[in-house]
Amino acid sequence: MQLLTWILRVVVFLLLLSFATQNSELIALKYYLMDKPVELPLSIVLLVFFAMGVFLTYLSTLLSKYFKK
Repeated sequence: MQLLTWILRVVVFLLLLSFATQNSELIALKYYLMDKPVELPLSIVLLVFFAMGVFLTYLSTLLSKYFKK
């Protein structure tokens, strides 16, 4: 079982590495309060917003379980 877990981790890592290399062009992030746009690779921006979505979903689930008790 532990071997299967490590194989799955390696496969996921290789897929993410492939994604990052294919989406390495820079994009400019502009927001109201920033004077200059911030340039970051597309893969990093997608990863950050995906992680924020996972965190907010997890937080929402925890809060709903807490208030149902």
